[in-house]
Formats: sequence, structure tokens, C-alpha cells
Amino acid sequence: MVAIIYSDRFLDHLTGLGHPECPQRLTAIVDALRAAPWGDRLTWHFPTPLTERDPLPWIAQLHDPQYLELLQHLAQRPGGGALDLDTPVSPQSYDVALLAVNAWLDGVDFALRDQPAFVVARPPGHHATARMGMGFCLLSNGAIAAHYALSQPEINRVAILDWDVHHGNGTQDLIENNEAICYCSLHQSPAYPGTGHASDRGNYDNVLNIPVPPNSLFPTYQAAFTEQVIPFFRQFRPDLLIISAGYDALHADPLASMCLQPTDFAKLTQQIRPLAPRLFFGLEGGYDLPALGAAVVATLGVLV
Repeated sequence: MVAIIYSDRFLDHLTGLGHPECPQRLTAIVDALRAAPWGDRLTWHFPTPLTERDPLPWIAQLHDPQYLELLQHLAQRPGGGALDLDTPVSPQSYDVALLAVNAWLDGVDFALRDQPAFVVARPPGHHATARMGMGFCLLSNGAIAAHYALSQPEINRVAILDWDVHHGNGTQDLIENNEAICYCSLHQSPAYPGTGHASDRGNYDNVLNIPVPPNSLFPTYQAAFTEQVIPFFRQFRPDLLIISAGYDALHADPLASMCLQPTDFAKLTQQIRPLAPRLFFGLEGGYDLPALGAAVVATLGVLV
């Protein structure tokens, strides 16, 4: 069985008319999973409520307190505010972002019980740095989850694979000083946010950035996995693999120029399964609704 961690509360982060990071992204995924032929083999779970687990101690380990105050202040203003032109903060966004962190922490908990999970949550997180959110992201869900995992006695080393089409500058910012965490990103280059050069290897050689040229097809990703990604993780030997699962490298996606198909993510998932004894997936980008739903179904079809 595969655990799906989801709440309608994630729809309350409002980004405005026409914004690509919209609540409908999650409903498209939920509808696609419920319609899948093996949908009855999924177990649906609400994220741990904020009244039962306060994620702020874990968040505060990585994010600057002044930034957290700013985020809370923007949410408390009438009508909300924005961190930048792309990253709105609505009145419910702060609490929803905290709940999203809890959902990613739940992903760790399920993995520790040897049950793979997919976190269907928003806002996404991999662009949020220690001092500022950006690129639709408010809190660095994946990096926070990785540090939380290291507090568990079974986990000594955590790997993060980021196959979102954009480089996770925030994730790298928050893990590159920790030799117990490694990070690998495959991302379109040139593209937002302009980071993720192949020469940037982290402070402990624990970062692998793989810039991919626009209009690349699956064989380019396959070669990168065979020649770089798999050897990198095998050498690191993680106890837990977190997949920052963005689906904006799909050919149908409006925000990038890659040419992957939904079924390609099934092939990538097949290759990463043997790389760690435990794993879970957390949603990042992906903005064409039908393609997003189909790609998540393809991913989980391998695990089911």
C-alpha cells in the first residue's frame, strides 16, 4: 500500500486568478489517483494537525526568524501580501505552509514504517532559502524533512533527489553545510532561478547539479541517471531518499521547455527504488493539470 498525505486545507493557500501554482493542481492529482485502476490500493491520510505537532521547532532550525515573522505578518494583513511578484501570501498561507511541513514530516514517518508515501501538498518549497521565500515557495519542505529525519535513530544519511525542472536553490542552500545530507538536482538550464551550475558541488561534495538543455527528451535524463545520479547515490548510501517531485519537465507544462511524458516518470521511479531502503515523494512544481495528474499516477503505479 502507498500512503497519500493530503488535506483540502492545502487549497486555502490562494495565489490569485491566473497564477499557475493554483489549488486546482491538487484536485487534479486527487481526481487522477482516485480514478486510477489501482486506486483502492492507496491509503489516504490527513497530515498531522498543528495542534498535535508543532513544526516550528524544525522550521526555525533552518529559516531565519525575521523571515518567519515577515511571512506571518503578510498573512495577517487584510488581503494578505506578497514576497515577490510570483509568490503571494494569502490570509491562510502561513498556517497552510506550516501544515504542508507537517505533511512532509509525516512522509518521513511513513517511510520509517516501510510504507512509501506521496505528499500531495502545497505551497511547494524547494526555492525557499533560509531568509526568503520565492518562486511560489514559502518554506523549504524537503530540507526541513531531511533534518527531521536525521533526528530519528534509524536514519544517519538522507538523500534528496529533485527532478523538478527548476533548480532547488533553497534546498541546496539549507543542506549543503550538512555532510549527512546529499542533494541531486536535474534542471533546465538556462531557466529560473539561474542557479545550479554543475561546478557547484556543496561544501562536502554532497551536491550534484545536472543542468539539462531546453527541449531535452527522456534519453537525456536516462543518460544522466545512468552516468551520474545512480553512482552519486550509491556512493552516499542513504538510509532515506526524499524525492522533490516536480512535474514541470513535462512537454505539456507551460513554464518550461522540456519534453518528458508522464510515463517517463514511471521509468525514473523504477530506477531510484533500489537506491535507499526507505523513500517518499513530495510535490513541488507541475502546472499543466491533466499532465500533472497523469505523471503522478505513472509515478505511483510503480510503487503500487
